Amino acid sequence: MPEVPADGPANTRRPAVPTRGGGPLAAVARFQSILIPVLALAVAFGIGAILIRAQGVNPTYAYTSLFQAAWFSSDGILRTLQKATPLILTGLAVAIPLRVGLFNIGAQGQLILGGLASAWVGYRFLDLPGIVLVPFAIAMGMAVGAFWSWIAGVLKAQRNVHEVISTIMLNSIAAGLVDYFIAGPFKEPGQILPRTPEIAEQAMLPDLGIVPVGFPLAVALAALVAWVFARTTLGFRFTTVGENPSAAGYAGMKLGRTITLAMLIAGALAGLGGAIETLGVTHRYESGFNAGLGFDGITIALLARGNPLGTIPAALLVGTLRAGASNLQFETGIQPEVVDMLLAITLLLVSIPILTKLLFRKSAQEPVSSPVSAPATGGLA
Repeated sequence: MPEVPADGPANTRRPAVPTRGGGPLAAVARFQSILIPVLALAVAFGIGAILIRAQGVNPTYAYTSLFQAAWFSSDGILRTLQKATPLILTGLAVAIPLRVGLFNIGAQGQLILGGLASAWVGYRFLDLPGIVLVPFAIAMGMAVGAFWSWIAGVLKAQRNVHEVISTIMLNSIAAGLVDYFIAGPFKEPGQILPRTPEIAEQAMLPDLGIVPVGFPLAVALAALVAWVFARTTLGFRFTTVGENPSAAGYAGMKLGRTITLAMLIAGALAGLGGAIETLGVTHRYESGFNAGLGFDGITIALLARGNPLGTIPAALLVGTLRAGASNLQFETGIQPEVVDMLLAITLLLVSIPILTKLLFRKSAQEPVSSPVSAPATGGLA
C-alpha cells in the first residue's frame, strides 16, 4: 500500500499561501515612513526645478548654489546648524502631541513667548553670574512655553475644545502679547525699532567652533524622547492613548492627565527653542527674528512621520534650505521665497496620508470624535 505523504494526498493539498512579508507591495508598505517623505521631496524639488527654469536659471546650478552656501564653508555650517536647532525642538513639540492623537499648531506662539521670557531674564538680571543666569533664562523660556501649551491641553482635556482651534488662537494672542511688550515695557530705551535690550554677555550661549551649543542639546533631547516612547511606561501610555483612547480609559489611564502632560512637554520644548535662539543667535528679542520657526516645526514633524529621531535629518534639511535661501538670490537672482514654495509642497504631500489616517481614526470613534470624552478624562489630577 503506497504511503500517504504527511501533508495529505496530492489532490487534497492546499495551495501554497504567499507569505505576508513578500512582494514589492509589502516592501513599499514596510518602508513607507521613509519612502513617502523622500517622494514628497522629489516631487517638490521637481516642481521647483520647473519654476526655476521658467525664470531662465539652470535648476542644477541653483540647487548646487543653495547647498554649497549651507555646507561648504564654516560660516555656512554654523548658520545651518543654528537654524536646525530650534527646528528640531519645534518638530518635537509637534511630534509628541501627535503620539497622543493631537495636532499642536501652537509651537510658534510657545516659541516666541519662550524667546521673549529668556530675553527679559537675560537683560534684567545683569548681576547674576553666567552659571546661574543661563539656566535661569532657559528655565524661564521653557516654563512660559509650557504654560502656553498647558492652556490648550486643559481646554482639550476638560472641555473637549479642539486643539487645532485653540492653538491657532493662542498663536495670535501670543503674537499680540509679544508685540505689546517689545514696543512697551520691554522696549530698549532710545531705540526706534521694537526690540528688547541686548542680554548680558554672560547670558550668551557660545558656539563650539562651527557647532552652536544648542545643537547637541537638541539632538540629545530628540534621542531622549525616542527612548521614552520606546522604553518607558510614559511612552507606552502616550502611544496607547493616541492609538486607542477607549482601551486606554478602560485600562485605567487618565486621558486628561496624559493629554495635558503631552502638551506641557511640547510647549516646554518649543519654549526651549525660543530661548536658545535668543541666547545663542540674536542675543535679544527682536520683532520677526524667528518668523515661521514654529510653523516649520509642523513640516519637520510630518517629514519625520512623528518619529523623534527623524526630526534631526528633517530639521537639517529645512535648516539647509533656510540657510542657503539668501545665497540663492545673490548667486542666481531667484527670490528666496522659492524655498517657502518647496517646503509648502513638501508639507502638503507628506501631510495628506497622516492627516487622512488621523481624521478617519477619529471619525470611527464613538460617541465623540475626539480622543477625549468628558466622562473618561479622569480629570487632571
